[in-house]
Amino acid sequence: MTIDPSKFHLINVTDTCAVWNVLSSALLYRAALAARCHFCVTGFVNYECLIKPRTSPTDASRELQRRLEEARRSGQFEVQSCSLDDLQAIGRLEGRKRLGKGELSSIAFAMSRGLAMLTDDQGARRLSAAAGNHPTQTTPHLHSWLIFTRRLDDTDHSNVIHQHKLMEGSLSRYLQDAYHLALQCARNALPTHPQ
Repeated sequence: MTIDPSKFHLINVTDTCAVWNVLSSALLYRAALAARCHFCVTGFVNYECLIKPRTSPTDASRELQRRLEEARRSGQFEVQSCSLDDLQAIGRLEGRKRLGKGELSSIAFAMSRGLAMLTDDQGARRLSAAAGNHPTQTTPHLHSWLIFTRRLDDTDHSNVIHQHKLMEGSLSRYLQDAYHLALQCARNALPTHPQ
């Protein structure tokens, strides 16, 4: 999936992996909020994030849960209920890909409301892009857009990567690629002056 760092949809239905990746860097999350991004989750994603028992929780996973609870108290990552139509769409989507209920419910909810889907799962991203007429975005795309629009700078980029790694995140390579793409697009957007 090709991303355009100059564009990002501000309202996102977020699946479980994207919740953790967005919250893995406090700097990235604060910049997204300052840019007026809004994130919501389905009840299935909320269950996966906060209720489902973990076999061996880590300090990082407990910290991410704490951050999610704090974000929820401030109005982000609101839990949205799936309608009967959404549940039927989940049933239809289940046969197409081996994805969890969190990803499927997020895709169905985003599809039915024409909202952007934020996912970092490759299978969910492909299914979301193929299943409906709604934008599909990733955390690296968000990072790229924040760099392109100068809400994050070079030092911020390094700190985002560092914070993401501390929370056991696995997107460092993709965040780095997104950073370089944003810089390239920013250079290409500069006006050229004839000599």
